[in-house]
Parts: sequence; C-alpha cells; structure tokens
Amino acid sequence: MSTTFYLINLDGSDQRLTQSSQRLAEQGIEFERIPAVLGKALSEQERLKHYSPELNKKQYYYPLSPAQIGCYMSHRNAWQKIAEGDEPFGVVLEDDFILPGDLNKAVQTIKDLEIEWDVIKLSAYANRERPIEFQQKINDHFDLVVHKKPMSGGAATAVTKEAAKKLLASTEKFGRPCDTDIQFFWERGVKVLSLMPYPVAQDLRYESTIETKSHKKDKKPLRRLMQQVSQYWLNKSAVKEQVKELKKQLFG
Repeated sequence: MSTTFYLINLDGSDQRLTQSSQRLAEQGIEFERIPAVLGKALSEQERLKHYSPELNKKQYYYPLSPAQIGCYMSHRNAWQKIAEGDEPFGVVLEDDFILPGDLNKAVQTIKDLEIEWDVIKLSAYANRERPIEFQQKINDHFDLVVHKKPMSGGAATAVTKEAAKKLLASTEKFGRPCDTDIQFFWERGVKVLSLMPYPVAQDLRYESTIETKSHKKDKKPLRRLMQQVSQYWLNKSAVKEQVKELKKQLFG
C-alpha cells in the first residue's frame, strides 16, 4: 500500500512550495499539500478553539504566539487527514526541509517493521542531537532509536492512523507548542521513536518566525525550571517503559 506525504505550506509561500516540490520530485515522491493555518489571521474565538491559556500557564513558560497556535492547528489538520485515511500511516512534512538521505528507503524501512509503533521522527529540530537511551540496527541503512527525551522539531514525522486519532483526541485543548507537546508522549498516549540517520533535515537558511520577540519578554524562567524538574522523572520513567516494551517486541 502506498504512503501519503502531507506537506504543510502557508498560502503565499510559493518559494518554499516550489523548493519542497523539487526536492521531493528528485526522489520520485508525490505529496498532498495541507494549507498551513495563519495564526495571526485567526479571530480570538478561532485561536481559543483548541489553544487553552489555562493549560498554557500550567504546562509552559510563556504564552504561545499566534504563529505557534497556527502551527499546532496545521499539524492537527494533517493528523486529521491521516486519521480519516485508508493507509496505515502517513508522513507529515513542514516546508523548510532538505533531503540528505533517501526518504523512500526510510518509508520502506518503516513498512517492513515488525513491531507496533505510533510516531517516528525522521528529522530533528535545527538538526540537533540528543543523548540516546536505546539504539538497534534494523537494516543496512537505518537504526531504530529511543532518545532519553524525544527530539523536538516537526520537519518530518511518520504517524500511524491510530496514533493520529490519539493525538487529535488528547490535543483537543493544548498549551504547549506542537513539537514540544509530542515530547510529553505519555500524556498523548503514544510512543515516539526516531529513524536514524535522519533522512530529512531542516533547511537552516530559513529564519524561524514561530517565536516572536514580543513573546520573549513574557518568558517565566522560574516557571520553566519548576516544570523541567517535575517533568524529568515522568519522562525518565516513560522512556524506560518504552524501551522495555520495544526490546520485548524486537527480541522476544
């Protein structure tokens, strides 16, 4: 069965759309465009349909910008497509990616997996690295990886149909940025893996417009520290349990 690639792209961002189309075409990949939600164009009622300022105060250390809210809603629209589709999983792409690897091989590798999975990261935010908790070679091209904390970034992610349903249900109201929220995978009811080396990277020539200067002044460092401390052990326990289950599936 084929796999649909969903490209999130803002109306008017023609250069990004053209570059994304060319890069995917070079690997023979077709895609379905998901019109990105322009956060600043939303009414207050539309912004608050899913974004909860109350949750935000509990979960995050500054209020989300309209752009961050729009980004989250865009990904929810992509998850909706996957949840309503007939395919076992889909791949969600943001339009600021490059392809240092073979995305077709990555998708075929995922199709060949004999384990249950929910979300597989195919890229990392700003191409960063993070300590690894567990790593297993699965073919000549890729390793399956569990990081000590899931990678942030949403440039490229594989999401199963069932995981998409869980993500939609658990983020009907949200208070964190989208990629950050998925790091709290135990709250979302999904497990997060990485396929490495990543076949997709973020095009760092594009300047991020997600976090605006107007919101930097609203950051609460003490709140962030308290959140990090309380979340550390929850993450550690959840990652340990995920690795335990993964090893059981891989090795019996």
